[in-house]
Amino acid sequence: MEVLYTTTGSATGGRDGHASVDNGSLDVKLTAPKELGGPGGEGTNPEQLFACGYSACFLGAMQFVGGQENIKVPEESEVTATVSLGKRADGEGFAIAVDLAVSLPGVERAEAEKLVEKAHVVCPYSYATKGNIDVSTTLA
Repeated sequence: MEVLYTTTGSATGGRDGHASVDNGSLDVKLTAPKELGGPGGEGTNPEQLFACGYSACFLGAMQFVGGQENIKVPEESEVTATVSLGKRADGEGFAIAVDLAVSLPGVERAEAEKLVEKAHVVCPYSYATKGNIDVSTTLA
């Protein structure tokens, strides 16, 4: 792999702790949700951070593909990632699943489908999760 960018993030305290990145641009309190036995309330959790990262990266991948394919990705386009955490079928631990809801206002459905399909090829989140977790995509 030819490295284009590297960053470092750290966490302390697990799901009820703290996470930050090395340049100080992200510094968050971690709080386990009530559904996982935590206190809920203020703070974020790894699934929320993953949802934000995947949605931003996937939209960026669509913009990249749009540039290559001469398809205009409107500024008001949006990707919403819904991340679910659950027990694995083998009982050995946990797994996540993701649904990406994609909104490309004004883009013809055939072009939108093409963007989504090709974005899954270039998006590093899609590449990393391929075959490892269930990822579904819905076009609005």
